[in-house]
Amino acid sequence: MRYGETGITLEVDLSTGEIKKYESDPFWTELYLGGLGTNLRYLWEKAPLDCHPFSPENAIIFGAGLLVGTPVVGATRTVVTSYVPVNNLVAFSMIGGHFGAELKFAGYDRVIVKGRASEPVYMWIDNDKVEIRSAKHLWGKGILETFRVIREELKEPRAQIAAIGPAGEKRVYFAAIQHAWHTAGRGGLGSIMGDKKLKAIAVRGTKDLRTAKPQELFELCFRMREEIRRNPNLGDWMAYSDNDAFHHDNFAWGYARVRRKGYWTPEVEERFARIRKEHQLRVVGCFNCPKECEIVIKYPGKPIFGYKCFAKDTFHMAAFQELDFSYEFLPLVVDYGVDAYSMPQVIAFAIELYENGILTDQDLPGFPKDVKGRFYYLFEKIVKREGIGDILAEGTWWAAQKIGRGAEKIEHNSIKKVEQIPIKLGKLNPIYFLWWSTNEKWNITQIEGTWPQDPIPDPEKKKAFVESWIAPPNEEFKKWFLEWEKREVIPVERVCAIADWSERMHYIDNSTGLCGFLSAFRGQFGGVPGPDQLVGAGPAYHIHNIPYLISLATGIEYDEEKLWETAGRIRTLIRAMNNIRGLRREDEKPPEDHWAIRDPELEKKLLDEYYRFKGWNEEGIPTKETLLKYGLDFVIPEFERRNLL
Repeated sequence: MRYGETGITLEVDLSTGEIKKYESDPFWTELYLGGLGTNLRYLWEKAPLDCHPFSPENAIIFGAGLLVGTPVVGATRTVVTSYVPVNNLVAFSMIGGHFGAELKFAGYDRVIVKGRASEPVYMWIDNDKVEIRSAKHLWGKGILETFRVIREELKEPRAQIAAIGPAGEKRVYFAAIQHAWHTAGRGGLGSIMGDKKLKAIAVRGTKDLRTAKPQELFELCFRMREEIRRNPNLGDWMAYSDNDAFHHDNFAWGYARVRRKGYWTPEVEERFARIRKEHQLRVVGCFNCPKECEIVIKYPGKPIFGYKCFAKDTFHMAAFQELDFSYEFLPLVVDYGVDAYSMPQVIAFAIELYENGILTDQDLPGFPKDVKGRFYYLFEKIVKREGIGDILAEGTWWAAQKIGRGAEKIEHNSIKKVEQIPIKLGKLNPIYFLWWSTNEKWNITQIEGTWPQDPIPDPEKKKAFVESWIAPPNEEFKKWFLEWEKREVIPVERVCAIADWSERMHYIDNSTGLCGFLSAFRGQFGGVPGPDQLVGAGPAYHIHNIPYLISLATGIEYDEEKLWETAGRIRTLIRAMNNIRGLRREDEKPPEDHWAIRDPELEKKLLDEYYRFKGWNEEGIPTKETLLKYGLDFVIPEFERRNLL
């Protein structure tokens, strides 16, 4: 009997039309949990390690987190994983909402899609019935229209759907996968669906999902639900907060090279709040979560759309003249299916090339003179891969290489060929340097969050913070925070431990399905008093209570040490897979202007020490001893074949 999971994997080959269902190895669950962890293990087995991302041999995997569909509050995340063309590496991105729970209720923990259809198709999963249906009538349609047509065609208004838009069909390198208002945006996974001619996956499930100790789990989760509801530090409060002074004044957005201090005034804040309230239809949450983090907006003349977190800022911060530009532009981003982080930077990059004479009127015939007009012009060119848009559709790094003529010097905000949040700060932050340089997510907001961004000057407030701070894995981290003073550089060995802790927590979240806004990303805000160590003293989830929840849900005995080791195993596996596909030390460097004051000697030392801390060699490749430590023996022959050991 399997608990917390169905134990069944659904595998579909679009080239042959073959549909297989088989029992997954329960030992893999113990070793890799679910979601990202098991996705990686299956990707290793199901796609050749050196396959081209746009090859029928490549696989794309939708894996529900291990705790998704159980009573565990806020366990909502489905992880999409594949090899992607932007850098030939493993990409993974998450969606919340109801897709993962629905998939489990239909009887499956994951869907593995291989091959390439001869014509556009979509998948319909209705409990035990799985069909590959024609999507010729959907090809070219926006995502919202695709949702509507599929539900009408299936006569199932409650079907949960993940789909691509025209950008994915055209294999844009930063094409997204959309489920309701939830976007798997980073890495361009929508391009893999487009290459496979897979327009959408629709799922409806009505089965039960068993848990090992249902009464104990339900009683604990009921208490946790109330604590999560009342804790102001949990959830994505940035989505509905109208005070964005911190993000506007401290970060440079779009493709800017400098910060714009003092932009966010009380007048701007009042206008932003009025615009949001005038156009907000409702707020919604994910499956089994009391936090309503998604803002649903209806802007005049535009499709309905939802946003959270930084998505609300990326376009009006890129333009700045129009505060409500995001509300005008984001509906198109959702409907055409592109990443809201990459798209404004690619557009701003093209405008900068034009202003510097690298792109000309011949490249951009009829190019408007106003900023808004230019955004619309370039957006359409990119999502349709028309003219210069065919090059820009591959992102700033590849576009710079293909355009040449000095474009390489203007391209300045990518890591591992992926556009980053353009945060421009002062002095180098060692912890963030390691997160930015070495993480495999290519998104700083999904690797940071456990450690506070600044020390607390007041000794009494600092002491009070630490007393209620339950997130750290041991007392040593609390001691380090108490000793940390403003403008003081944290010792390198401590920096390595802090960076590693945050990484591990995010890998735990991504494999259990827990939302980072209730877990890893909220460790930095300390705690609020709770009734005991299991409930409250938030973040809601941390290294001390997640093992107990896993044990109650699955029946697999987990403790903190075992969970820590599991996170290390998952982290090491994705690193090994990327090393096989070419990732090396030279790829692990933030853009030159991310910080105004750099320290090359310190940066070298940080990478040297972090690689040693992780058990990697000087090129950032796990050693044989590290692979054996985590039970990744199957990697060793592949490393030896490629002279990586």
